[in-house]
Amino acid sequence: MEVLINLILQFGDLNKQQIEFLLSKVELLEFKKDDYLSEAGKVPRYVAFVLEGVFRFCYYNNKGEEVTNYFVDEGNFVVDNEKFESQIAASEYVQAVTDCKALVFTKKDWDDISNTIVGWEMMKANMVKKCLTLAMERRSPLVSEDATTRYLSFIEAFPNLINRIPLSYVASYLGITQQSLSRIRRNIR
Repeated sequence: MEVLINLILQFGDLNKQQIEFLLSKVELLEFKKDDYLSEAGKVPRYVAFVLEGVFRFCYYNNKGEEVTNYFVDEGNFVVDNEKFESQIAASEYVQAVTDCKALVFTKKDWDDISNTIVGWEMMKANMVKKCLTLAMERRSPLVSEDATTRYLSFIEAFPNLINRIPLSYVASYLGITQQSLSRIRRNIR
């Protein structure tokens, strides 16, 4: 819980009572590999802070192929904020890639925090902005680079993931086949 509080305190000040209130609203959930935190077509139930493990955002394209869009690992929030806040159905799945532990807030608890802690809306907005900026920084180079450079950028952006997640997800994220990824990995060694 300390990791969560330390992250939140980067975006504003909370007194002891506010921290205790915030912690009273959080629940620890465990997800087995392949469990869903959120599913396409359903309203997201939680804002989650990852304590252990890796989640991925994924969807099915118009050919029915599964596409990995993003990864979220320890020390980060995982949520489709727009869909969660608006309580509308998600367009992507959020799936545990590994066994995971996460601190989660329900919509009711998240709203209770907003209605109780003065300044929480601004802190929350800054946290969302940071998450979106990080996602953009990690995704945008993938658009213009060749496959080898995209793979090297992936390793730089997610240094702790390459040995923890299936290479099929990495290939999907990079927009290449598993065979191409194997070839790239062989050539880099």
